[in-house]
Amino acid sequence: MGTDGKYDVGGVLMDRPFKIRRLGHFGLTMERLDEAVRFYVDLLGFRISEEEDLAVAGPRMARPVMRAIKDRKVYMLRHNTDHHTLVLVGKRVNDLGEIALRKRRPPKHVTTNQITWQVGSLAEVVEGAKYLEKRGSRVSNVGRDMPGSNWHCYVSDPEYRTNEIYYGIEQVGWDGRGKPSAMYDGGFTKAPPLPQPSEWAEVEEAIKNGVDLASGHRETDTRPTPYVVDGISMARPFKVTRIGPVGLFVEDMPKVLDYYAGAMGFTETERRAIDGQEMVFLRANTEHHSLALVPMGLRKKLGLSEHSTLAWFGLQMGSYRQLRDAVAYLRENGVRVVDDLDPHTHPGIDRAAWAFDPDGHCMLLYWSMEQVGWDGKPRPYTETTLDQPRWPDTVEETPDAYRGEVFLGPYA
Repeated sequence: MGTDGKYDVGGVLMDRPFKIRRLGHFGLTMERLDEAVRFYVDLLGFRISEEEDLAVAGPRMARPVMRAIKDRKVYMLRHNTDHHTLVLVGKRVNDLGEIALRKRRPPKHVTTNQITWQVGSLAEVVEGAKYLEKRGSRVSNVGRDMPGSNWHCYVSDPEYRTNEIYYGIEQVGWDGRGKPSAMYDGGFTKAPPLPQPSEWAEVEEAIKNGVDLASGHRETDTRPTPYVVDGISMARPFKVTRIGPVGLFVEDMPKVLDYYAGAMGFTETERRAIDGQEMVFLRANTEHHSLALVPMGLRKKLGLSEHSTLAWFGLQMGSYRQLRDAVAYLRENGVRVVDDLDPHTHPGIDRAAWAFDPDGHCMLLYWSMEQVGWDGKPRPYTETTLDQPRWPDTVEETPDAYRGEVFLGPYA
């Protein structure tokens, strides 16, 4: 830290020693784990990057306990080239992890086992951990995860949801294979000394040691591809191209807002009220919002699950047509879908729908999000979309159509 209280982040003086760039991945604790895998993989199209049986791959001392648990697998799923963008964990396994690793009782109604934000460098992770701990946040772990290879710092928000800042997640290439398990020896369970070897150097070392780089996990997918999605034959009539935003129900709005804006560095975009209860929408980058803080008093009013403090988890589709087709496809496959939402729940987002997973978690399906420009202000709210047909065949172009974070790589 300099004498002016600023931190040098890659040559830029900032209020914190890290800068969150985007939501990288997200974790859910599931009561119905097998059904959840079907929902997220078979119906929504996430691919399994890795599935770990904790009776085999878990900590050695915990393996006998894990053998007695039916839903003991951890599923790491991806929608893009990141090793994982969604993690599914059974409730009993999650609860044991809370007790053994985080040294606390499993927080009631917290079913987000991680909310994971990407920063720009390993130095930002290491220095960010020091900063957050000094600021009074509860840092439970700093190190490097395997599989996935991402350097991380786990930290709790004031209402016991685990956030993670990370750098350098493994990328899955054209052959769909993850890293071989023989390369998992690069993990850390504490803050690493700097500098660390580059990923390229690690791969070169593995080759020199005779590791078969083609031995990593690859999902086999033989599903028929009856849908033509913008010229590509696919198993579903849509493609998830981005995750987020995340909506959280909160009890103490000032305290939670201070954590996400003050400690984590999110920028407030705007506020919206329903029945006099104000929601706060925060952003990490140029998107209208990455995070929505919703008063707990609105949970029942909105008709959302009372078993979780997760309000919603956003899934962006590749186009407006794909969004319409996703709504129809999920309904045809027995998923509960709500498509007449109060627009105050999703400012900055064009037409949207809610789809519910087997445990009742709400997925916010949408196709376009407003981008905030140089002046830091969102566009003024108007009621114009309410005067239009809710789900027309086509929509007029908006300034934000196909803007923002770009999906890299082929759809399938």
